[in-house]
Amino acid sequence: MRILIAEDEAATAKALKLLLEKAKYSVDIVFNGTDAWDYIRAGSYEVIVLDIMMPGMSGLEVLSLIRKNNIKTPVLMLTAKADIEDRVAGLEAGADDYLPKPFATNELIARIKALGRRSENYSDTVHKAGNLTLDGNRYEMTVGDSSVNLTNKEFQLMELFILHPGFVFSADHLMEKIWGLDTESDIDVVWTHIGYVRKKLRGIGADVEIKTIRGAGYSLEVPSC
Repeated sequence: MRILIAEDEAATAKALKLLLEKAKYSVDIVFNGTDAWDYIRAGSYEVIVLDIMMPGMSGLEVLSLIRKNNIKTPVLMLTAKADIEDRVAGLEAGADDYLPKPFATNELIARIKALGRRSENYSDTVHKAGNLTLDGNRYEMTVGDSSVNLTNKEFQLMELFILHPGFVFSADHLMEKIWGLDTESDIDVVWTHIGYVRKKLRGIGADVEIKTIRGAGYSLEVPSC
């Protein structure tokens, strides 16, 4: 699941990014409302977390633009403003949930998970293709009695492929979708991680394969029944 966090306190935003990445999410962070709206227009997110008080545009202004443009992504308002009036304003503007600071990290993750299930892009955590089972609860791939654990990025890559068998993803698309718009990683990281996943697929005897489509990108080949 890919999440955008818009929070003007850089230390808080970076801490949340680390926390959520440990929970196996892909996270982009921005520090003002203007950048938040730019990222939302350019990217595809399952959940958006907005602080209300931000430079450029407030969280409520960004939320208003989200809903006016018919973007249905669930939004969690995360802010120090805990007054009833502020909560009502956020919910009436189209927010799906509201969590005042300070908050318990396990509650934040639980609320994000719940919102993610409402997303148009939500899918079950267990997927199958060919003889392969991809388990999002354990972050592992299984074929029969053989299984292998996946890292965060490996799992996100494999989940994207298994949800769209036969679809050709360019390296740039994978870079943006998995590593995010704010990544400092080089494009080589895509090729490297695909290599890791291919090795793990072979190691457990999977009959699905990530194919290189010359000049276009990568596609998951699933054997026909």
